[in-house]
Amino acid sequence: MKLTNSIGIMVDSLRLGLHEGLKKSKELGADGVQIYAVDGEMDPANLTPAARKELKRYIDSLGLQVSALCGDLGGHGFQDKLVNAAKIEKSKRILDLALELGTKVVTTHIGIVPDDENGEVYSVLQTACEELGVYAKQMGAYFAVETGPETAAHLKRFLDSLSTDGVSVNFDPANMVMVTGDDPVQGVYTLKDYIVHTHVKDGIRLREVDPREVYGALGYEPMSHEKIAEAAATGPSYRELALGQGHVDFQRYFQALQDIGYTGYLTIEREVGDQPEHDIAQAIAFIRRFK
Repeated sequence: MKLTNSIGIMVDSLRLGLHEGLKKSKELGADGVQIYAVDGEMDPANLTPAARKELKRYIDSLGLQVSALCGDLGGHGFQDKLVNAAKIEKSKRILDLALELGTKVVTTHIGIVPDDENGEVYSVLQTACEELGVYAKQMGAYFAVETGPETAAHLKRFLDSLSTDGVSVNFDPANMVMVTGDDPVQGVYTLKDYIVHTHVKDGIRLREVDPREVYGALGYEPMSHEKIAEAAATGPSYRELALGQGHVDFQRYFQALQDIGYTGYLTIEREVGDQPEHDIAQAIAFIRRFK
């Protein structure tokens, strides 16, 4: 096996701010970057046309590409029909920004796909994702659901129920290992028709955990991004670890990605630890062992 995929870094994982994070990503040897685009200076509502062009010019000047934007709006994803209109509208604006910055992918969490396929929450999710998928498809783009809250087989059944592949998959193998206990290698083959972006992350599962305790759900209190990171560092259920130290079998995982013909980014996400730059540099070195 010889990997040819480009390597990306989640800029926010470096905790340096946008412009310094972009510079550091280049210094570390990344080919591209994923950027949160939900609030602050990257909120589409805060970026004028001139600011968008300047940001694109700056990223280009560093010799970087944007692998994806992250448009995770938190809460319950799209489980709550009372807030979905605003969330769908904002998601569309994030996708518009993504296209201006040169990427066709916006990653997100849609909320846990319920087991009850005839229930109201399942239907609400379908309706929201159908609208998002149609919008993305007409742009030649994708909203990419991050794996983890449900098994690959269950997620595939949900995606198969939509009319387009405009809602596809951001494959995160560590989330599957840590939360559902699903096999990420088999998950790649199961979701092969939908994978448009990936995260490179590792971890272990310490005990069985209800995904609602991790991701929140309608009727459950949602965990904030900070709480999720805290749980991954010190919680009782799972641990995010440095690449190669957890239970993701990267030899087989990367082989599976090759087998399905995936040619997109391997983007490093690091949500824990107090030395993110060191950890990300080590992660790049780890991936390069397979190149």
